[in-house]
Amino acid sequence: MFSQVPQPLLYAEALFAQFASLSRATDGTALLGDFVRCLTELSGCELAQLYLLDATHTCLGMNAECLNGNLQPRETASLPADYNGEQLLQFALCQNRVVFIGELSGSLHETSFLPSQARPWQSLLCVPLVNQQKSVEGLLLCASHQHIELQGFADSVGRLGSFVLGHLHLLQRLRRPSGSASPAPLVAPSASGYGLTGKSAAMRQVYSLISKVLHSPYTVLLGGETGTGKEVVARAIHECGPRRSQAFIVQNCAAVPENLLESELFGYRKGAFTGADRDRSGLFDAANGGTLLLDEVGDMPLSLQAKLLRVLQEGEVRPLGSNDTHKIDVRIIAATHRDLSELVSQGKFREDLYYRLAQFPIELPALRQREDDILDLARHFADKACTFLQRDEVSWSNGVLDLLASYAFPGNVRELKGLVERAVLLCEGGELLVEHFSLRMDTIPEVGRLNLRERLEQIERSLLIDCLRKNDGNQTLSARELGLPRRTFLYRLGRLNINVGNVDG
Repeated sequence: MFSQVPQPLLYAEALFAQFASLSRATDGTALLGDFVRCLTELSGCELAQLYLLDATHTCLGMNAECLNGNLQPRETASLPADYNGEQLLQFALCQNRVVFIGELSGSLHETSFLPSQARPWQSLLCVPLVNQQKSVEGLLLCASHQHIELQGFADSVGRLGSFVLGHLHLLQRLRRPSGSASPAPLVAPSASGYGLTGKSAAMRQVYSLISKVLHSPYTVLLGGETGTGKEVVARAIHECGPRRSQAFIVQNCAAVPENLLESELFGYRKGAFTGADRDRSGLFDAANGGTLLLDEVGDMPLSLQAKLLRVLQEGEVRPLGSNDTHKIDVRIIAATHRDLSELVSQGKFREDLYYRLAQFPIELPALRQREDDILDLARHFADKACTFLQRDEVSWSNGVLDLLASYAFPGNVRELKGLVERAVLLCEGGELLVEHFSLRMDTIPEVGRLNLRERLEQIERSLLIDCLRKNDGNQTLSARELGLPRRTFLYRLGRLNINVGNVDG
């Protein structure tokens, strides 16, 4: 740790003294001030700054600054959630990487976050601040007017910063009165922070959950009905998190046969099976450093679930035909529309894997639960379709708006997207009309004209169709969900004249 700093023995003694001194702090504000002051002393820099993420992980604020030995009382504006305004800070925070620049004056880097001085800033060190849960909570920054080799200080000041962060959280807990009311709920971040569309209460709750897990290494389990946008949310977590520069790979566990899925995920060695004429890396290796989305993980065979559990617990992968394992660093996001806890009770999903995947569950709301977002989503899809088709934007008739607002959307966002794209294709003028939309508005006969048998058949028909839509037309899954033998399920489909080919997922 000290081999790359000048006079390592003296530096180590000074560092340990700062640990001891900061541990005696009894006030959070004074702790942060003393910390940035000690950073200037340890590094020999004229400037030290401490940036911390807020509770929603959407704003990066400067909490303390020491310039030329003096704490700076000036207030600094918070940075936006995507950090586009300060690219250096954005890179260090989102990539969880140390940034060192030894020739600032001759570089093209934007450094407006540094205070203006008569002498130009030459050296800069930016270190991510990581808590005990390995989540990035902020940044440490040192800068000097001189050419100083600051890279060697990164490890030690990073550890000192993590210690200060833990002590700060302890002081905050101790100062909270016992029995006091819980703090007021935080305002959820806006959708624009994650590239998602929607302002409904249900989606604000989703944004709040995303903000909590964005900068942490926890495994995320996305649940919700088919078509609610689980892959879109997974991609948002990846692209707004610290792995954004690495690969984002999607594998649908239900779309590949069992014998192929294992080789797809884990790879194989030459001669592992007939046709394996060369070594091939799997998706875990392809996603190394990035994110792997395991879609429809509830359909993963039991034999593969044990191997996935080892990847999650040990971070190790063993390709087919190999006796050796190797380490990988992959963030896994799992998605399913099925109830995994119910599958566990049926013996169809490993209980230990379920609890490991459900480390941080996020349930995505059905579109009918976010009525306030329907028109915003429709306009969003229409604008994208017009851009793709290179045509002028379309307007919306009042009849269409009323029609969409009153529709239940059993296919959720996916159904809405398909309906809007089709309508834009059919629209020859500049306005979307009711006749451009083919909504499944089932005509219901007057109740007074139905006898008991007809009413029961109508209810049964609706249940079967809804279940088929939920399961993307999969008859086996639908029969299982309704607790019927597959033969009985097929008989009822025929008796009620339900054409599976006309039931969209």
